[in-house]
Amino acid sequence: MEKFTLNNGIDKPVIGLGTYPMKGNILIETMEKAIELGYSSFDTATAYKNHEEIGEVINNSIVAREEVFITTKLSNIHQKHENIEEVLKRSLSILGLKYVDMYLIHWPVPDYFLKSWVELEQLYKKGLVRSIGVCNFHEHHLRDLIEIANILPAINQIELHPLLTQKPLIKFCSKYGIKIEAYSPLARMHNYIQNSDILKELADRYQKSIPQIILRWNYQNGVISIPKTQSHHRLSENISIYDFHLSNEEMISIDDINMNFRVRHDPDNCDFDKL
Repeated sequence: MEKFTLNNGIDKPVIGLGTYPMKGNILIETMEKAIELGYSSFDTATAYKNHEEIGEVINNSIVAREEVFITTKLSNIHQKHENIEEVLKRSLSILGLKYVDMYLIHWPVPDYFLKSWVELEQLYKKGLVRSIGVCNFHEHHLRDLIEIANILPAINQIELHPLLTQKPLIKFCSKYGIKIEAYSPLARMHNYIQNSDILKELADRYQKSIPQIILRWNYQNGVISIPKTQSHHRLSENISIYDFHLSNEEMISIDDINMNFRVRHDPDNCDFDKL
């Protein structure tokens, strides 16, 4: 598994496994298969309520803990109402881990996310997390955060796919060394994706699937991807993207699919109490 280096010097695999909304035996079996195939990066959150299963797999795996990259997230309700260090320590207890590799603010909850960031910086300094970052932050959220931050986010995890390319936000984050991580990188295989003539043509040209074309596009753009799948075939396919290369013209043709179309929530127009 190839890796990108984050702005604090640690490496993160370019493809990880998104675990929402998997739980129970399905999640355990999927993670075990993923590890067998070579995955080492797993994305979860307090809100997903699957820390116990993830911890069980990691702690029973033959793979050394330092070779696994675990990301979890601070939920909205915990931003508002609880001591963040205590929240993280509860998560670590459930996971059965001494630290997580990445701790993210899940959503930029107004009036709270700046205070939360200051507390995440302290968790980082205490060694409870190896890196810190944010999710779903627009440029204006990041500008506010950068004004008060002593440590810049290592990652901004956002919805990103050919229907929502987020080019201005990528450019802004690049200026500050903030790596982009794409969730829903396949746009949940929306009909617009499945029926895209450009993506179908490229898939035929390289004898790859449309998801592989998209994940390769992300990789060549320097974007980390965390697709979710329970399929063993898809698990294998999603990391088999290193034996072909998209040309500049092909990359631009995928960029041009953009419709600014979301399959998830807009951080400026959502109910944070329900997320």
